[in-house]
Amino acid sequence: MNKGTRITLIVIVILFIVGMFVYPQIKKALFKTEFDDSMKNPAASAASARSLARVLPVSAVVIKPTTISDKINSTGTLLPEEEVDLSFEASGKITGIFFTEGTFVKEGTLLAKINDSRLQAQLQKLENQLKLAESREFRQKALLAKDAVSQESYDQITTEVENYKADIALVKAQIIETELRAPFDGIIGLRQVSEGAYASPSLKIAKLTKIIPLKLQFSIPERYVSYVQKGTPVTFYLDDLMVHNATVYATDSKIDEATRTVLVRALYPNNNGRLAPGSFANVSVQLSQINDGIAVPSQSLIPEMGKQTVYLYKNGKAEPVEVSLGIRTEINVQVTKGLSVGDTVITTGILQLRKGLPVAIENLKPKADNE
Repeated sequence: MNKGTRITLIVIVILFIVGMFVYPQIKKALFKTEFDDSMKNPAASAASARSLARVLPVSAVVIKPTTISDKINSTGTLLPEEEVDLSFEASGKITGIFFTEGTFVKEGTLLAKINDSRLQAQLQKLENQLKLAESREFRQKALLAKDAVSQESYDQITTEVENYKADIALVKAQIIETELRAPFDGIIGLRQVSEGAYASPSLKIAKLTKIIPLKLQFSIPERYVSYVQKGTPVTFYLDDLMVHNATVYATDSKIDEATRTVLVRALYPNNNGRLAPGSFANVSVQLSQINDGIAVPSQSLIPEMGKQTVYLYKNGKAEPVEVSLGIRTEINVQVTKGLSVGDTVITTGILQLRKGLPVAIENLKPKADNE
């Protein structure tokens, strides 16, 4: 190593040693200067720190008056107003079927008939005997007026007349039992027998269904029993999604212990006969309705120690407000105290919010009447 190189290395080592002792003193002096400046202007220092704080992006809604409905949603079934399996009261051979399947029939219409020839012959015989007995009664009455016969003889003939009348009434009743008539207006279903078959009271001839009006049967939880009374309005829809209106006319007399629900029946006019019994229905029962109310989305609520809180957007910051609640719907909750129309309620980032936290609203929109 030559002399020049040695001198260079010695200079470098000396500068390194000097730097190790001088750098800490310079750093200390600089820190002291910054500290003195911050003590002289603390507001500027705080503003600088806040500028570094994270601004939380959130969504919000602006409160406006809305209609709030308290409803029960359930499922139900459409039932016929009346329905019966038609059968004869007597036994015998079917001599006639007088209806067309699937058609409307009026109350009292003759639908079918079984053989009544023996009964008709018996009726004719009794009617002839009655005429003879009445003729004898007439003559006995004339003789009684002249004391030509005893009262006992006259009473016997009058009793015979009354017996014939009773026998005739009995046979006529038996003839009526050989006729199958519609007990009410309705649609008659498919027939299960043919002419010539032997009918008995246990043999079903057809089904008769009254579809105007229809009954809507559904269940509600026991806690709502006192709210659903006769006259309560009900809406329902089938697969066609068309909304239909019905009115409650009766509730069951007791609560089902297994399901803790009670059966309710409503009446639907079905004036055009378009809806069919047996259909599945989605049911909604309106318990109450509030106009021009205030409601917030359910997700904006924060439960704290038995209280409910929402965060409002004010001057770029989140501010907590305690609220009192009312009716709950599927997505919203009525606020009865704590909010006013025009307030901006934060709906997202709820768990990250705290009082005074800077926030920036994204997708801000007014809260619609139907939300």
